[in-house]
Amino acid sequence: MTPSTIVSLVPSLTELLFDLGLGHRVVGRTRFCIHPKDAVEKVPIVGGTKNPKTEAIRECNPDLIIANKEENRKDDIEQLEENFRVMLTEISTIEEALFAIHDIGWTCGVQEVAGDLISQIQTVMKGVPDEPPMTAAYFIWRDPWMSVGNDTYIHSVMEYWNFKNVYADEVRYPKTTLYELSLKKPEIILLSSEPYPFKEKHIKEVSEACPGSNVVLVNGEWFSWYGSRMIHAFKNLNIFRRAIA
Repeated sequence: MTPSTIVSLVPSLTELLFDLGLGHRVVGRTRFCIHPKDAVEKVPIVGGTKNPKTEAIRECNPDLIIANKEENRKDDIEQLEENFRVMLTEISTIEEALFAIHDIGWTCGVQEVAGDLISQIQTVMKGVPDEPPMTAAYFIWRDPWMSVGNDTYIHSVMEYWNFKNVYADEVRYPKTTLYELSLKKPEIILLSSEPYPFKEKHIKEVSEACPGSNVVLVNGEWFSWYGSRMIHAFKNLNIFRRAIA
């Protein structure tokens, strides 16, 4: 059955629903679902990604709940599955992100729109600059310092744009130190805007520990948001990769 009411517990997939023309079906979202700003503000908040409010979701009485294996907690998903239809996505590569768009499109009866979106993303991906590989470290947190391993969506994006992840021998989000980072000698160190809000002051801190590396701030949405934002993100990554080559 095609769902007529949807609760999304995944920020990037909430945006996808709107861009697939399904915004009128979205009856609940997390407080981290911030795109598209004007439209999503009209949708009731049902908690956060890690702490959804079951009662609020129950009041929405959705035909479908969209969740994600990494974004949401297993216990919450299992509890919701007792009463609702849950679509649990698992996205750790660009390819899986494209499959998720396809699956959501088919589930919600907008497969042609989803197919067109996938084609647009693939077209942007063809524009990746033909630049030589650059060793890189990507940071999502400070105190403790945390990077990304080889089984994450961020790693997949890094690899596609020829950033060779110096933490590729790790999984998930490994903890490290600036000293350990200095031993890896990455050519570029990417400080993400989310979930930890790295600022200009952190560039100096990291540069002092790794004087041979180029340390830059990057928009975390370029590397970590999948769904329809991939078009905007990948266009910017094409420009960024060319600029820092």
